[in-house]
Amino acid sequence: MLAALAVVRSIVKMNTPHMPPMDGIRVVASSIHGYGGVATKRFARGETLVHGDGVLYPEDAEFDDTYALVLPGEDSGLGEQVFLDLTCQTRWFNHSCDPNTEVMGSWDREAQAMRVWWVALRNIEIGEEITYDYGFVAEVAEPCACGSSLCRGVIVDDDPENLARLPDHLRRLLRAPARVA
Repeated sequence: MLAALAVVRSIVKMNTPHMPPMDGIRVVASSIHGYGGVATKRFARGETLVHGDGVLYPEDAEFDDTYALVLPGEDSGLGEQVFLDLTCQTRWFNHSCDPNTEVMGSWDREAQAMRVWWVALRNIEIGEEITYDYGFVAEVAEPCACGSSLCRGVIVDDDPENLARLPDHLRRLLRAPARVA
């Protein structure tokens, strides 16, 4: 029976797609939420940490876009904005209201693909969790647990027009330094 179980586990491992590791980043249990990526080497302010990969969807596609990157679709022919559902280790990068990285993106006309990469906003030390500001629109905002002293209380883009659309139950969670709508 144990031999049969070992064979099944081996088959599952062989047939289970996995994300290749990324240089300088390891996925671990996170104190912010679920899993997170931590630095296994030091990154300097302005340095590119990693390039992301994912599945690109046009803005009218039906899929679970909860944690997809929303990017400008200019030049893509896919609409005003596009969604990139991450399929690499960057998928585990958590939100922080005081992030240590920023996501950059551009449309690659030759490859007909969206290119995204994470850039350090400040020096990042070994063991530090990699974070960026998800900046959700009000309609999909949710309570924040980033633990930063600058926490807004809600994962939301703090543009006053966006904050004005927040439902009351989330508006009550807002803390300084979020700009008041």
